Amino acid sequence: MENKNIKDTTVQKEKLEDSTPKQLSQSEDARTGLSVEALKKAIFNNLFYVQGKYPEIATRNDYYMSLAYAVRDRLLQRWVASVKQYLDGRHRIVSYLSAEYLLGPHLANNLINLGIYKEVEQATQELGINLQWLLDKEVEPGLGNGGLGRLAACYMDSLATLEVPAIGYGIRYQFGIFEQEIRNGWQVEDTDNWLRRGNPWEIARRELNYEVKLGGYVQHYIDRDGKFRSNWIPELTVKGVAYDTPILGYKVNTTNTLRLWKSEAPKSFDFQSFNSGNYNNAVNQKIVCENISKVLYPNDETVSGKILRLQQQYFFVSCSLQDMIGIHLRQGDKIEDFNVNFAIQLNDTHPAIAIAEMMRLLVDEYDLEWVDAWRVTTRTFAYTNHTLLPEALETWDLELFGSVLPRHLELIYEINRRFLDEVTIKVFGNNNKINSLSIIGEGPRKFIKMANLACAGSFAINGVAALHTDLLKSTVLKDWYALCPEKFSNKTNGVTPRRWLVLSNPKLTSLISSKIGESWIKHLEELKQLEAFADDPEFQLAWMGVKYEMKKILCNRILNKTGIKINPDSLFDVHVKRIHEYKRQHLNILHVIALYNRIKKNPDIEIVPRTFIYAGKAAPGYKMAKLIIKLINSVGEIVNNDPDVRDRLKVVFYPNYNVSNAQVIYPAADLSIQISTAGKEASGTGNMKLSMNGALTIGTLDGANVEIREVVGEENFFLFGLTAEEVAKKKKEGYNPYGYYLENEELKMAIDQIASGYFSHLDDTIFKDLVDNLLYHDPFMVLADFTSYVTCQEKAALAFQDKKSWAKMSILNTARMGKFSSDRSIREYCDDIWKVKSVSVHLDVKD
Repeated sequence: MENKNIKDTTVQKEKLEDSTPKQLSQSEDARTGLSVEALKKAIFNNLFYVQGKYPEIATRNDYYMSLAYAVRDRLLQRWVASVKQYLDGRHRIVSYLSAEYLLGPHLANNLINLGIYKEVEQATQELGINLQWLLDKEVEPGLGNGGLGRLAACYMDSLATLEVPAIGYGIRYQFGIFEQEIRNGWQVEDTDNWLRRGNPWEIARRELNYEVKLGGYVQHYIDRDGKFRSNWIPELTVKGVAYDTPILGYKVNTTNTLRLWKSEAPKSFDFQSFNSGNYNNAVNQKIVCENISKVLYPNDETVSGKILRLQQQYFFVSCSLQDMIGIHLRQGDKIEDFNVNFAIQLNDTHPAIAIAEMMRLLVDEYDLEWVDAWRVTTRTFAYTNHTLLPEALETWDLELFGSVLPRHLELIYEINRRFLDEVTIKVFGNNNKINSLSIIGEGPRKFIKMANLACAGSFAINGVAALHTDLLKSTVLKDWYALCPEKFSNKTNGVTPRRWLVLSNPKLTSLISSKIGESWIKHLEELKQLEAFADDPEFQLAWMGVKYEMKKILCNRILNKTGIKINPDSLFDVHVKRIHEYKRQHLNILHVIALYNRIKKNPDIEIVPRTFIYAGKAAPGYKMAKLIIKLINSVGEIVNNDPDVRDRLKVVFYPNYNVSNAQVIYPAADLSIQISTAGKEASGTGNMKLSMNGALTIGTLDGANVEIREVVGEENFFLFGLTAEEVAKKKKEGYNPYGYYLENEELKMAIDQIASGYFSHLDDTIFKDLVDNLLYHDPFMVLADFTSYVTCQEKAALAFQDKKSWAKMSILNTARMGKFSSDRSIREYCDDIWKVKSVSVHLDVKD
């Protein structure tokens, strides 16, 4: 089938022979040259010498791999030069610790950053191969779930683009979170086997491995010098093997390292067990050890799932710290000066165990006194908080934690004892504040508060949007802010324009560059120059023409994926993000039902045609989120097939939301749905990507919405809903959602329809839990905001009818998004927290 596809896609033997690369000039190398001829030669060479194929039998994957290795060769030249420059120059290195990296496909992004997209397109065309056909073959790395992982990926891109020495550390998950399928309206999880065809972008560093201890017990003794010592005797020892991926900056030589750890058994095969006939036991340790890096976010509803997740977090943190210390010592530097060479950023609480692990390494392995070890630790780490939900601040049951990390439990107790001694003096008599700041939580079962560990062991703490940081200071971390206000700052999230505009929306990129040049790609604030063209009718027409083209592309994708035919002239109402109650996809679907009921009551009603596009994954154990997905699909089944609707409304749930699919959806959006309950979203980055692509936002004053509205202008943002203060006040006064249900006829009808089974083939049991939750609890105030949301959506529909005005607003949204580049975010981290500077990398012609 693959060979047939190649022939059908113009790869023909004759054409390949006709396009054989000519002799290269003496100054150019097939492994490093950037000309069309050098690239063609590299593809040919890799097809033969790496894939072991000749054109007549080569598959599509063979050609993809050949091209990918050709591009990787060009990265390696820059990668080696970067590492050499960093180490020779003794520059401080940023280490980013993150449990997720939602990178997206590498190939096209590397072509953009190398500046050779057109050259490769020409080279493949001359070889008779369609470049897009090869790009579509790439399997997306399954290393992340949502915004946290994508932010880490954007930051890695910006660190390299800004020429900042950096290493990203994480886990090389064998399987990603899951592939999402929709069956009978329900989310069904399938294995995300992203490594099934190999990964040409990584290099295994098998010689670079570290041992990680788990379980067991701790021995205490007095050594010959009379010093109290601890010896951790593990139940299990795991080996972490490094896999490195080069991360290239945009049109610079700087290429940083993403180092991911794979878990393996120190001895993968027990020959004696096998020889005695105990075949299962012979490989048992291999299975147990490899499980640690097997899958992203194992379901932690069970005790075994919780243990595995804790093992994962400690595993990658321990490998990473051992690696950094190794780099530091190989430079000939003293362990006491570790913080001079490394600044470590904790991306949320997942890697917070690094605080205790650093103390273990310094005290137990390198014999530092406690005071000196704590000084190094607290000058090394910085902590980014990503949540305002108290239940999302990670905690670990004390007994479970001790069973996995017995030595770390001792260390955390000692950290806490010394810390509370200081706190008690400062907050004399205030036991509530002492309990709030304690790393050990009291209760029927004691627990460890990882956010408190991160705060205690870090020299800097930041939120990720202005509102989020203010709320951190006044709510979940208020006692920490009162104790050490100098640690706190805000670093509003950003996204890389290279992937989310240049790569995702090339036609819009070309249109923008035709007016203001290409410098904006590295200096996004220069988009401001587009404001001069916002009232230009010709530019407006061209702008909306690009939007229409991107909508048609999405229409075809949706038809192929779901079988649903949609109208590109309709208003694309796009709600794409992780499925969670606080993100309120159910508020949006209630609006859909209200519009549907208006049509049913008056089939000839004038209504702006709309396509509601949803996408996102629900955590496998999150029943309410999965029920919301089912409701969206059930409503769509009725609305899409009702002849009274006459295609004026369409509901689409786009399956398996990931970076690749997001790159198609964002450029096509007209209206960006950012409707989380005010005070619940830390920042959001989807809101930035959509607005950057010219979508207008309808949203609450939550997360980065606040700052987006400030920069794009109130008149170019559709605002609705309760503020964070009003939400808090209603909850304090005793929020009664049932009253809102009784007061609003449209809302009552919609909920009654869901409850009666109107959208579920008259089965009134399917959505009972969802309805009961809304009527009697409604923790995220869906019903309180319904009327305001519907009214605001009517304003948006009215605005969409005025094409010139809408075009102007769309242009201004893009023009004013300069603040939300991840380059700006990283500059602020570099200047305010990490205290690092750019280091230009120069290529040696002999490299």
